[in-house]
Amino acid sequence: MEITLDSPLDMHLHLRDGDMLKLTAPLSADFAGAVIMPNLVPPITTPDKMAAYSGRIREAMGDSPFTRYMTLFFTPQTEATLKCIRNTPEFFGFKLYPAGITTNSEGGIAHMDDADSTLRMMEEMDIPLLVHGESHGFVMDRETEFLAVYRDLATRYPKLRISMEHITTAAALELLDEFENLCATVTLQHLIITLDDVAGGALNPHLFCKPIAKRPGDRDALLQAALNGHPRLMFGSDSAPHPLHRKECCGCAAGVFTAPLALPRLAALFAEHHALGKLQDFVSGNACRIFGLAPVSKQVTLTDTPMHVPASYRSFGQQVVPMYAGQDIAWSIKKA
Repeated sequence: MEITLDSPLDMHLHLRDGDMLKLTAPLSADFAGAVIMPNLVPPITTPDKMAAYSGRIREAMGDSPFTRYMTLFFTPQTEATLKCIRNTPEFFGFKLYPAGITTNSEGGIAHMDDADSTLRMMEEMDIPLLVHGESHGFVMDRETEFLAVYRDLATRYPKLRISMEHITTAAALELLDEFENLCATVTLQHLIITLDDVAGGALNPHLFCKPIAKRPGDRDALLQAALNGHPRLMFGSDSAPHPLHRKECCGCAAGVFTAPLALPRLAALFAEHHALGKLQDFVSGNACRIFGLAPVSKQVTLTDTPMHVPASYRSFGQQVVPMYAGQDIAWSIKKA
């Protein structure tokens, strides 16, 4: 069995920088493009920093055709800056982080009212807002507690396109259906695992991410929405590489590295549920329609030939452990 995908997109990708970027960029190149997250150290907050980072990604990708949809770390902006940046071809939108909520987000927004004037201008200029939607409450309730903020944003700025990033709960799906200006990304891991897989037995640091995996009912609701072709649900891997010593340690860094295996594992998952016909929209069609995207043309053929996932990926002095390390998954990418 085979399926050929046209220009698959990853709508939420971390590539890091420096030697880690050199390792991870080629491992993400099966996609035709990706929305690149800006929470580096220091974060990507200005057009000049964004352009420089985009250039480093292009260099790291080598000859692979790959459309870079760049984001800026949300900080209050002037009208002049917004008018300038919106005309930059590679610019996609702003990523808003609540202050201190996840990796390298200390410079995020502490009070949503501080964002009001910028959000109003973004609404007028049709600049998308991407949001890491968690509160600082109890870890299992953080996304649910943040839904009130999403509801307020969607109501106050009805023409602002708002992406709820890496949603993990059935409640978030219900909110998605309430507002036409909301869309959402969901990761591979949140379609498959629950908190039990992370911490129900021996702790698995390589499955620890933020937002944390939730209950079986949440996972099942997300999976059914994807399999049923929800028109405003998109694949965003949130593939988040960390060096081995930052994962297998006290104070484990949050992030699951899935970029090299995401498309084969998604194909296996959709095939298992007899829903391969819905995969194209999930990994490209919905995003292109919602945001008017035109990524580089690339066809990726997936086949039901098993793929062996390496125990780790090593290069440039870096070592990263992927999801399914050392295991076989049922599908693979068919090489020319």
